[in-house]
Amino acid sequence: MGSIVLPHLRTAWHVDQAILSEEERLVVIRFGRDHDPDCIRQDEVLYKIAERVKNFAVIYLCDIDEVPDFNQMYELYDTMTIMFFYRNKHMMCDFGTGNNNKLNWVLEDKQELIDILETIYKGAKKGRGLVVSPKGTYFSSAWPSNMPTEIDGFKDYSTRYRY
Repeated sequence: MGSIVLPHLRTAWHVDQAILSEEERLVVIRFGRDHDPDCIRQDEVLYKIAERVKNFAVIYLCDIDEVPDFNQMYELYDTMTIMFFYRNKHMMCDFGTGNNNKLNWVLEDKQELIDILETIYKGAKKGRGLVVSPKGTYFSSAWPSNMPTEIDGFKDYSTRYRY
């Protein structure tokens, strides 16, 4: 349902216009293949939060087979990637994974995703290009289940980083 309802960017020009034209809100683009199970799961979550974040974020979908122009530039090699932009600037977020450019795993917790978008938006409004995720550290599903997945006490540190 989510991938049907959320707006799709069908050409490279549409992707550029989405990034360039939004002046006040965070632009969230899910790059991936619309038929991929990970994308379908993530699209459902994005659809469910779209109404709650509409005042500070706009969410788009882009099929990397239909619009391959950004695959090399943004290193879109994963099945599902979410990237963030604010006023034509790529926003980075430190999830503790070593890759600050994008979120490249399915995040099914709606509130967690809303918190991440809000943190990136607040950091962007303050002129930050890099923010730290509100929970501190996130790990992929390959992380051993008996290991801790977050560090207690980590909150929004977006005001500490500037590049």
